[in-house]
Amino acid sequence: MSVVGFDFGNESGVVAVARQRGIDVVLNDESKRETPAIVCFGDKQRFLGTAGAASSMTNPKNTISQIKRLIGRQFSDPELQRDLKSLPFLVTEGPDGYPLIHAQYLGEMRTFAPTQVLGMVFSDLKSIAEKNLNAAVVDCCIGIPVYFTDLQRRAVIDAATIAGLHPLRLIHETTATALAYGIYKTDLPESEPLNVAFVDVGHASMQVCIASFKKGQLKILAHSFDRSLGGRDFDEVLFQHFASKFKDEYKIDVYKNARACLRLRAGCEKLKKVLSANPEAPLNIECLMDEKDVRGFIKREEFEQISIPILERVKKPLEKSLAEAGLTVENIHSVEVVGSGSRVPAMIKILSEFYGTEPRRTMNASECVAKGCALQCAILSPTFKVREFQVNESFPFPISLSWKSTASDMQNGAIDNQQSTIVFPKGNPIPSVKALTFYRSGTFTVDTQYTDVSELQAPAKISTYMIGPFQSTNVQAKVKVKVRLNLHGIVSVESAMLLEEDEIEVPVVKDSAKDPEKMDTEDVHTDPATSSTHADVNMQDSKTDAPEPENGVPESGDKPAQMETDKKVEIPKKKIKKTNITVSEVVHGGLSALELRKAVEKEFEMALQDRVMEETKDKKNAVEAYVYEMRNKLHDKYHEFITDPEREQFISRLQEIEDWLYEDGEDETKGVYIAKLEELKKQGDPVELRYKEHSERGTVIDLLTYCINSYREAAVVDNPKFDHIDLAEKQKVLNECVEAEAWLREKLQHQDSLPKHANPVLLSADVRKKAEALDRFCRSIMTKPKPAKPTPPDVPSSAASSQGGESQSQGPDNTNKCDTAESGEELQSGDGRPMETKTEKSETAPA
Repeated sequence: MSVVGFDFGNESGVVAVARQRGIDVVLNDESKRETPAIVCFGDKQRFLGTAGAASSMTNPKNTISQIKRLIGRQFSDPELQRDLKSLPFLVTEGPDGYPLIHAQYLGEMRTFAPTQVLGMVFSDLKSIAEKNLNAAVVDCCIGIPVYFTDLQRRAVIDAATIAGLHPLRLIHETTATALAYGIYKTDLPESEPLNVAFVDVGHASMQVCIASFKKGQLKILAHSFDRSLGGRDFDEVLFQHFASKFKDEYKIDVYKNARACLRLRAGCEKLKKVLSANPEAPLNIECLMDEKDVRGFIKREEFEQISIPILERVKKPLEKSLAEAGLTVENIHSVEVVGSGSRVPAMIKILSEFYGTEPRRTMNASECVAKGCALQCAILSPTFKVREFQVNESFPFPISLSWKSTASDMQNGAIDNQQSTIVFPKGNPIPSVKALTFYRSGTFTVDTQYTDVSELQAPAKISTYMIGPFQSTNVQAKVKVKVRLNLHGIVSVESAMLLEEDEIEVPVVKDSAKDPEKMDTEDVHTDPATSSTHADVNMQDSKTDAPEPENGVPESGDKPAQMETDKKVEIPKKKIKKTNITVSEVVHGGLSALELRKAVEKEFEMALQDRVMEETKDKKNAVEAYVYEMRNKLHDKYHEFITDPEREQFISRLQEIEDWLYEDGEDETKGVYIAKLEELKKQGDPVELRYKEHSERGTVIDLLTYCINSYREAAVVDNPKFDHIDLAEKQKVLNECVEAEAWLREKLQHQDSLPKHANPVLLSADVRKKAEALDRFCRSIMTKPKPAKPTPPDVPSSAASSQGGESQSQGPDNTNKCDTAESGEELQSGDGRPMETKTEKSETAPA
C-alpha cells in the first residue's frame, strides 16, 4: 500500500512519501523538489510538468497553467474573469455554465474540462512518486485550500480518479501544516492548550489557521482566508509597472503579445525574489518584443509602495481568525509562516506588527503541506505505525438541508413553501453524521446548500437528492434521512430508511424503576473511524419542547412512560420495521458517472499516445546515436576488422541515414526507425563481432587451457589424493583432456591464419562450451567420494557417526574441487569460476 502525500499548488506541486525512517520529498526527472503544475499540448503528444514548462514559452496558447483557480468555478465568477485576463490560453463558457479549456492537440482544436487537466497534473505527480518508490501508487492524501467548495472538492476527487489515484482524505493545507508541525513536538502540554497561528501565503491565496495543541492531539479552532491574495499579485503589480514603463520608453505594448507577457511575468517573478533579499534589483530582458531589448530598475521601497493595495488586505484574515477562535493576540503562543509568497519582507513586517512577535520559519515553506499530507496518509494506512496523534478538523462553512413543505405543514401554519434547517454549523467537526426525520406519503426531494455564500462566491445549492419511491401502510410515513459530512469535507445524503411501527401487548415484569422520560428518536452511530460529532437533527436545542410531527424539523416532545415496579403488567411494545429507501443524487456542476468514465478512458488514450511518442523518440535517438558512434569506431578501433571497400560503403550508408534523419525522417513512426536501425546493424554487427571475438578470445582460451591442465594433473597415476579412483576412469579423464587440447590447437591454428577482417572460426562461445563439457565430464569422475572407514566396535554409535562425518567432510570425496598433487591449486570450471567447496565446518551467518 502506497503512503504518498500530494500538494498541488497553483504554480507547482510537491510529492512526499513515507518511509521507515520518516517523510521524504521526492525529486522529479530534473532532480528538483517542486514540479510545475503545467500541461502543454503539442502536435503529437502532451508535455507534463517540467517538460510542459520548457515548452510554455514556445507554445503559450496551448500551455495550460493555474488549474487550481479554474476547477469547480462558474465561468461568470468575477474572480475567474480577472484570472482569465492574464492567461494566454483560450477559456470559454460551457453549456452548463462552467469553463471549458481549448487547446490544439493532435492537429485539431480540442476542449477539456478543468477537472480533466487537473487529472493530467495528478498523473505527472503520480509518475514521479512511482519512479521513486519503484511501485504502483494508488492510495494517497491530497492537500486542498480550506476555502474549496463542495464542488471543488468533488472535482479534486474526480481528477484523482482520472489519474488512477484513490485519495484516503482531502486535508486542508493549513491542517496538514499544523500536523507536520505538531506530530514531532515532544514537549506539548497535557492540560493547558498551546495555540499556534499558521499563516500560509501561497502563489494565489492566503490562508490563516489557529490550531490548539495538546500532547498527542491538535484541534483546529478557526479558519480564515483571502482566496485572491498571494505571491502572484506582487508579480502582477510589478508586471503592470514595467509594462507601463516600457510602453512609454520603448513604445511597445506587451499586452498585445502573449509570449512577451509570459516573458515579462517570468522576469517580474525573478525580480520579486531578488527584492526579497536585496534593497534594489535590475530587470533586463533581451528581445522582449519587436526585437527590442528592455532594461528596468526598481528599489524595494518603490515596490512596497505600489503593493500597498495588496498589503492592506493582509490584516483582515488575521483579525477574522482570532475573532472566530475567541482569542486575543496574547493567547497566541507563536506564529508559523509558510508558503512561497510569505518571503516578501513587507508581509513579514505586517505579521510582526499584528501579532507583536516575530513570525517563525521552523518548517520548509514549500514542502510542509506535502509532508503533512504524507503523515496523514501514514496515519490512515495500516502499512506504517505512527505515533498516536489525533487531528480534530473543523468545517469552515455552515451547511443546511432544505425541502418543500407539504399541504399538512401549510395547514399547521407553515408560511413558506420552502423549509430548511442548518445541519452542519460553521466549525462543525469533520467527519460528522446527522439524521433528520421526515413524514411523507411518497417520493420527495431535499437539497443540500450553503447557509451563507458571502465568502464563497459560489451558488448556494450544492446537490439535490430524490428519496424514493417507497410504499407505506401509513398515510404519513416516517422516513429517517442520514446526512454525512465525510473526511473530504463533502456533504451528501448517505441513506434513507422507512420506519413503520406496529404495537403489540406483551407481559413484562418490571423489577426496578427506569427512566420515566425517553426520546422518541433513534440513535445513529458513526463508524469508529469517524471519531467526530454525531447527533440526530432531532435535538432539543433546534425546536421548542412542544411535540409535533414535522418534516425534517426536530421532534423533541417528551413522552413520559410511568411504570410500576415489581409487577407483571401488559404494556404496549412497538415493533419497528425498517426498510431502506433508494436515494438518487444530482450534483450541480459536477461530472456525472458516465462523464467521469469517459474522462478516465480519454486520459488512458492520451497517456498511451504520450508513451508511444516517447518510445518513438527513443528509437530515433538510437538510430542517430548508432550513426555517430559507428562512424567514429570505423575510423578507430574497428579499422582493422573491416576491409577498405566495405568501410567506405558503410560510411557512405551512415551518411545517407544521417541526412534522412534531418530531412524526410524527421517525423516518422516508431516502426520506421526500428527498421532503419536493423538495416544498419546488419552491416555493423559482423564488424563488432570480429572486434569482440578478438578481444575476448585470449581470456577464454586461457580458461580452457587451465581446466585441461588441472584435470590432467589430477588424473596422473602417482597422485595419492585420488588413489580410490580406478585407473580406467582416470584414463577417460586424460583422454578427454587430450581431445579438448587437440580441438583447441586445431581451431587456434586455423584462426591465426585468417586476417582480422575475416569472420572468425574460433568463437568464444564455442570455447566456453568446450570448457563446460570437459569440466562436467571430468568432475563426475574426479569427485567420487572415498569409501567410508570401518567403525571400531568399542566406539559408541553416536561418536562413530560423528567421526565418520568428520572423515567424510575431510576427504576429497565430499568436495566439489580437486587439488593437484604438486601445487594444490583449486580446479575451476570452464567459465573460470571456482567450483563449489564444502569445508570441514559449516558456519551460518548470524541472523
